[in-house]
Amino acid sequence: MQTKKKGEYDIETYHITKMRIRYKKWARPELETSKFYEDEPEKWKGKWKEHYKNPEKPFMLELGCGKGNFISQLAVENQNINYLAIDLVDAMLGLAKRNIEATYKENNLEPENVLITRFDIERINLILDKKDNVQRIYINFCNPWPRGKHRKKRLTHTRQLEKYKEFLSENAEIYFKTDDDELFEASLTYFEESGFKIMKKTYNLHEEPIFEKNIETEHEKMFSEQGIKIKALIAKIEK
Repeated sequence: MQTKKKGEYDIETYHITKMRIRYKKWARPELETSKFYEDEPEKWKGKWKEHYKNPEKPFMLELGCGKGNFISQLAVENQNINYLAIDLVDAMLGLAKRNIEATYKENNLEPENVLITRFDIERINLILDKKDNVQRIYINFCNPWPRGKHRKKRLTHTRQLEKYKEFLSENAEIYFKTDDDELFEASLTYFEESGFKIMKKTYNLHEEPIFEKNIETEHEKMFSEQGIKIKALIAKIEK
């Protein structure tokens, strides 16, 4: 059995345990009083743009937003875009709410172009449709679900991609980052099978940047410090 050095993570264990964040009793009450948290996302299917102060802006998603470090920075830096960030765990969303508030406050802005909601991404087509005209999806360091019987749960699996196509706009893009080699290779196949074209890809994002600007996530920094190369791609719907 291989011995891990102090500070090193077992990648599979990490991805499993990060899904089991400790319960935070304050999260639900804070979310329920937040102006940018939506507790009933099904009601907004087909009309999400109406939920924002400026509905004419392009509409984009982050799936599995976690603690919200990525979406808070992305939304602050792109005030011309409306964002919806989705996660399943109240504790995560509670932290995301606080991070969004802090980032906007630091920049003397109000969080008018970002919403967060709790929903099972496996059923995402129940809360979005073509009228929502989603122009981009961000998927960052999702659970790789390495065991065969669980692979259909992957956010990049063909089954999921077909659901995304139900609400993505023409020429929409998916930005995907991962530390997991097998997930990345499998995802290349998933995208092609679902009619997406791989516009750009890299097996070492920090040496071969493919994004106009890369916002590092908490997980990205951790894996990079361990010497794990970050894989990334941009996929686009082929018409």
